Amino acid sequence: MDKKDIIAFFDSLAPTWDADMVKSDEIIGKILNNVGFKAGQSVLDVACGTGVMFDYYLKGGAERIVGIDISPKMCEIAGEKYRQNPKVSVLCGDVCDFGFCDKFDLIVVYNAFPHFKDPQGLIKALAKLLKPDGRLTVAHGESREKIDSRHKGKASKVSVGLIKAEELSTLFEPYFEIETVISNDTMYQVSGKLK
Repeated sequence: MDKKDIIAFFDSLAPTWDADMVKSDEIIGKILNNVGFKAGQSVLDVACGTGVMFDYYLKGGAERIVGIDISPKMCEIAGEKYRQNPKVSVLCGDVCDFGFCDKFDLIVVYNAFPHFKDPQGLIKALAKLLKPDGRLTVAHGESREKIDSRHKGKASKVSVGLIKAEELSTLFEPYFEIETVISNDTMYQVSGKLK
């Protein structure tokens, strides 16, 4: 996968992203509950797109939300939607290369993991961005099979297959105490607390 292709692909989808988004409040609620999200936390939303998850964090009482995405057009839309909210900031760039000054209580990678070509490198980079006892979750609001099927079409050039949850757990293990491993017909999630 080439970073330029990923940027171009998501830039082209940005104008209709919100309208085309399929999401379940119930599943997103489970994802956030499983990772122990609570009021007062700082959240880093990796590959935030147009800010689809921001309202969930705000409703849950997040103290601060930082969204980062590699697509300038996605960031532009997210930034415009939340420009009046002082708790939300949106950054454009690659999370693995970005120089963050702060650490976070919670990092969420929602519906984006197959678009990172180096899963192990991503997990290692994200572990460094967490506060002590901070948590990371990689989650999808659909099954692994549905995600892989969706990416076989026009997204095949900008995604790799979604690895099995057990394999992702193995990537988490050097840095995290595994707390959640789910891969069923409705969702996919691996979460852990920083060791």
